[in-house]
Amino acid sequence: MKDRINKLIRRLTKTYQRRSIQFTISISFTAIAIISMGFVGLTLYEKYIENSKQLVTQKNKQLIDQASLNLNTYIRNMMNISDTMYYSVIKSKDLAIEDMDKEMALLYEVNKDNLISIACFDDSGKLIAASPVATMKTDVSVQSQDWFIQANRKIENLHFSKPHVQELFDDSNFRYYWVVSLSRVVSLTYQGNTSRGILLVDMNFSDIEQLFSKVNAKGEGYVYLTDSEGELIYHPRQKMIYTNLMEENNKTAAQYEDGTHMETFQKEERAVVVKTVGYTGWKIISVTPIKEIAINLNQFKFFTVIILGVSVIVIIFGNILISQKVTNPIRKLEKSVRDLESGNLNSHIYTGGSHEIQHLGKTITSMVNQMKYLMDDIVKEQEEKRKSELDALQSQINPHFLYNTLDSIVWMVESERYPEAISMVTALASLFRISLSKGKNIISIKDEIEHAKNYLKIQKVRYKDQFSVTLDIDPQIMNYSTIKLIVQPLLENAIYYGVESMRDEGMITIRGYEEEGDIYIEVSDNGMGIPFEEQSLLLTDNNRARKRGSGIGLINVQQRIQLYFGKEYGLQIQSELDEGTTIIIHLPKVEYKEEK
Repeated sequence: MKDRINKLIRRLTKTYQRRSIQFTISISFTAIAIISMGFVGLTLYEKYIENSKQLVTQKNKQLIDQASLNLNTYIRNMMNISDTMYYSVIKSKDLAIEDMDKEMALLYEVNKDNLISIACFDDSGKLIAASPVATMKTDVSVQSQDWFIQANRKIENLHFSKPHVQELFDDSNFRYYWVVSLSRVVSLTYQGNTSRGILLVDMNFSDIEQLFSKVNAKGEGYVYLTDSEGELIYHPRQKMIYTNLMEENNKTAAQYEDGTHMETFQKEERAVVVKTVGYTGWKIISVTPIKEIAINLNQFKFFTVIILGVSVIVIIFGNILISQKVTNPIRKLEKSVRDLESGNLNSHIYTGGSHEIQHLGKTITSMVNQMKYLMDDIVKEQEEKRKSELDALQSQINPHFLYNTLDSIVWMVESERYPEAISMVTALASLFRISLSKGKNIISIKDEIEHAKNYLKIQKVRYKDQFSVTLDIDPQIMNYSTIKLIVQPLLENAIYYGVESMRDEGMITIRGYEEEGDIYIEVSDNGMGIPFEEQSLLLTDNNRARKRGSGIGLINVQQRIQLYFGKEYGLQIQSELDEGTTIIIHLPKVEYKEEK
């Protein structure tokens, strides 16, 4: 075993002494990778925890805002009930001759879903009116009640009590509810004289419990409610707190300003969000223990990618520094090759460094010289070939079209339809002015559409207006470039194979528009359509070219467009039997310039 280990060490030593560039870079890369990935792991963990805190805190803040809105709405409703009772009923009554029982009962009935009771007392605690139960217990001292004392202490304010069981009235069912009391000082009128009284509105505390139960069902951690002094009004674990089975940091949390705070309570780190409820000074407090923050996979992946990207940059940068001396000649040669990649075939190729690098530089130099020679020959050959092919395809169109048009003119002259023959000759002259285009293959879309109009003018004379034509060309595309004579063959097909046999029912539509940075021209007819299995062959199989009309198939237009603009452009066929056919010409958006 010892001999095997010694043999392995000797082998590794020899390998290191004969180390290559690849070996040196591999060792360096591995060392830096280990260090960097350790850094990545620590950074990623800290960032994830921080991000998770922010996400959960933001979510809970939104829940608190919603809870605050709902609670404010609830409290405002109670205040409106109190205001209605005071300003609309009590102030309008002379209690020496009138009572308020009917109005109070009506107000209670309308709002009984949120109320336990409404009552009015005089300054001595004597009951004046109450609803729904109007009989007080004989052993209850109203003047000792906290809500009564607080109302008299702050006569200009509304007072909201802590939750308590309201036991003022006799209930035949012995049902007593937890309530939050809204009390205020009111002016009672007796024979024109006023005296102080107390109006009491008992709100059903279960409504507040339900509101916070819904909030606690949605958020992380839990949400509770205190008064301005930190006394608990609602807590999801209120019974446990009252029985000393758990503690809450409510006194301290109530002193926090509105917003988010981090605290440590009973050795536990917690995120605390505080929101003050208007009118009452109550505090809505959200508590989220950091250990309960759930994993957010999407955010985790996002920051993983960022940290890994930074780590890769660190690894590459460290590797370059370590291997700089070893790889310096290679980098110089790489710079020379990079100039070649940018298209500069005249750049100087580095031929220094070690024997291998010198040989590689000289080889690349020889290869570049040979490449330039071959590229010049290929460019010339391809340019000539493309020009010949384009001219050959172009030459297929004019003779056939001229033959058919002249044949129609002869027919009109023989039939002594001289005005129509003159109109066709005039249209033919305009058409061929554009068709010839001073020998140019590229014309503006405006001229191509004008050419199509002249062609249709001739054909409508021939066919006695038995089909209609609609043009919808966006004026914005008129000054862009197109191959000439690509719309007319499509119109010819639309007439001969689409609407020729339709007496006064044929419709041909030409549309032109820009979409996603390209130009599209559509030729549609409502003819018999093309079978699906033939559609793709019309653009690829020369044997499928239609032989009627000019004799030029769609493949001619397809090849001319692709020869000039590239394979990504050309024709598309959309057709259904007995529905019609639409041929779409797809062109690049290239501005037309006369001199080019």
